[in-house]
Amino acid sequence: MFGRGIELKTTDQIACMRRAGLVVAEMLAAVREAAGPGVTTSDLDAVAREVIAARGATSNFLGYGADGPVPGFPGVICTSVNDEVVHGIPGRRILREGDLVSIDCGAVVEGWHGDAAVTFGVGELAPQDRRLSEVTEDALWAGIAAGAVGRRVGDISHAVQSSVEAAGEYGLADGFTGHGIGSAMHQPPDVPNVGRPGRGARIVEGLVLAIEPMVVNGDPQVRTLDDEWTVVSSDGSRAAHHEHSVTWTRDGAWVLTAPDGGRERLASLGVPYAGD
Repeated sequence: MFGRGIELKTTDQIACMRRAGLVVAEMLAAVREAAGPGVTTSDLDAVAREVIAARGATSNFLGYGADGPVPGFPGVICTSVNDEVVHGIPGRRILREGDLVSIDCGAVVEGWHGDAAVTFGVGELAPQDRRLSEVTEDALWAGIAAGAVGRRVGDISHAVQSSVEAAGEYGLADGFTGHGIGSAMHQPPDVPNVGRPGRGARIVEGLVLAIEPMVVNGDPQVRTLDDEWTVVSSDGSRAAHHEHSVTWTRDGAWVLTAPDGGRERLASLGVPYAGD
């Protein structure tokens, strides 16, 4: 452990997290391919379950929270549609042309976790919805690019916030943060989507963070539905969510949940790639 209960991983442990991350990437790609008008969110959950089973992994979402005050999460993916920000429960909802869909999912390989999210459209998206997703994804990569060994979590938070603010009239969903990840899905430190540079836990080798901006095109206030999981925007604004699990060495960054390890996008941002 590293200060304040922060878990640092060995090279071999991070290699296991990369394997989990590749399962997550495959799940997201398969779900995105399967999504279309007439498909239910439960259908998408079934696709993700098939990927997990085929790869010999387990889900870190299924049953999550069962030991707490809310029922355990019943799916292996979160399916959040349109004004749903995060934690949407897969079920009988039928997807329609123009829906904006956010999928959040995770996997465990040999006890080590991966976690990522993506937002996409069903068929043709309205320009404002496509822009919302792009703004959110750009903020994610701005946060990844701001991380480096020797910097601090606040540098990531500030980069995410600045990216969203520079894009125009968008809001970061109140009260939601990224997190450390490793032998558990949620670990210290929190990774806020707003913050001041130079603050927070120091980034060191062996630290893995899940960075995940959740952006709405309206009021940043949110509320939780009666199912005790689904979080929606308070004013009905549409929402987007992009996430990756990332680690850094002195050689650069490695995006464990990106199929190419983040190589292409990091290069476009001038960030050295430190993956396998």
